[in-house]
Amino acid sequence: MKKISINSNFLVYDSIDDLPSQAVKLFESAKKIRKTAYSKYSNFSVGVSVLMDNGEIISGTNQENAAYPSGMCAERTALFYANSKYPNSNIICLAIVAGSNSKINKTPIAPCGGCRQVISELETKQDSSIGMYFMGEEGKVVFTESIENLLPFQFDSSFL
Repeated sequence: MKKISINSNFLVYDSIDDLPSQAVKLFESAKKIRKTAYSKYSNFSVGVSVLMDNGEIISGTNQENAAYPSGMCAERTALFYANSKYPNSNIICLAIVAGSNSKINKTPIAPCGGCRQVISELETKQDSSIGMYFMGEEGKVVFTESIENLLPFQFDSSFL
């Protein structure tokens, strides 16, 4: 038996005000679009904005359905649209704002496992990392340079 250690690196900012201007712009977009989330069942709304290497910003929200598996997370909504609209462009980074509609979340909220897998697949497709900023509605912001920090044992097409 062999024991291994995996280290993940993140930057933690005290607030949006401490971020680079490009990230502030992404968060402004994500916060605005979050207000349009259809989260009737969970009352948990998420807004995401994606910066493409062509300068475009694509945004999306979570979309729920009474048949829960039929809904879609905000990250996947935005990323699938970005990949459909600009299939030859790379994704530089994304900003995620998430939280309950009934209370203020100040703890950064990372993407779910399904969204992590999609981000991993897109990093593999474009052969470059996708930066990711995430937060609750207020407070600290976490940044990671790659999904590898959130999903160290990735499943990709090389296993198929």
